[in-house]
Amino acid sequence: MRILGFDFTSRPTRRKPVTCACCRLEGDILAFEGIGTFDDLAGFEAALRRPGPWVAGFDFPFAHARRFVTAMEWPAVWPDYAAFLAGMTRAQYRAALEAYKAPRPPGDREHRRAFEGGTGAASPQKLYGVPVALMLFEGVPRLLAAGLHLPGLCPGDRARIGVEAYPGVAARALLGARRPYKSDGPAGDDPARAAARRAILVALGGEAGRARFGLAIDAPADLAEDPAGDALDALLCAVQAAWAFRRGHTRDGPPGADPLEGWIADPAVCP
Repeated sequence: MRILGFDFTSRPTRRKPVTCACCRLEGDILAFEGIGTFDDLAGFEAALRRPGPWVAGFDFPFAHARRFVTAMEWPAVWPDYAAFLAGMTRAQYRAALEAYKAPRPPGDREHRRAFEGGTGAASPQKLYGVPVALMLFEGVPRLLAAGLHLPGLCPGDRARIGVEAYPGVAARALLGARRPYKSDGPAGDDPARAAARRAILVALGGEAGRARFGLAIDAPADLAEDPAGDALDALLCAVQAAWAFRRGHTRDGPPGADPLEGWIADPAVCP
């Protein structure tokens, strides 16, 4: 089975593209085959339409918290919700999130989904810092338009399956601590972060990776040399997608998953 992992950005450029790790799963062996990049969202859209069979993990939230969607009176059925987002402009979407947040007290402005506790995931409403809300806005309508099968959320082409991934929770589990491993700023790489990336990759290919994901993962050491961590994150997304496929979650989703909020393909979230 072909397995893909997408490290996503809401406004890709040549300097900061969407990064895709391409892997091959045979039995319990996941072998890295290469990296692809997309400098714009049109390239990402074309990748979504490539014929399967494949399973892909995407590093952006597939939905807002049900509490937020209900309060906004947005559609509460995922395909309708995704189509509703597709009908908004980026400015309208941003304004809606800001208007919701403005009158609310601190600590009650950005809601997490029910399953996100303990994962370290930011609220899907977060617009600043790591703007996962904008990643959701740009990513979700494109998954719907491409006709992917999104287990537990939206039926589609079962030869092209998409699951929500979150490399941060996997990285922290493999490191055994919350250590920064990405150097996105203009100051360049940091030796401690570079060491953390290498430690993640070593753990992923060793007993820690096998124990957590049930996979023997074969990936080159130079994936850890990308200071931004995009290549490593893309690989982690592919690992999470492969794990979900082997667990049987890529047909109809894991038991008990909320059909609006969705789920993250990781043992920290799913059994």
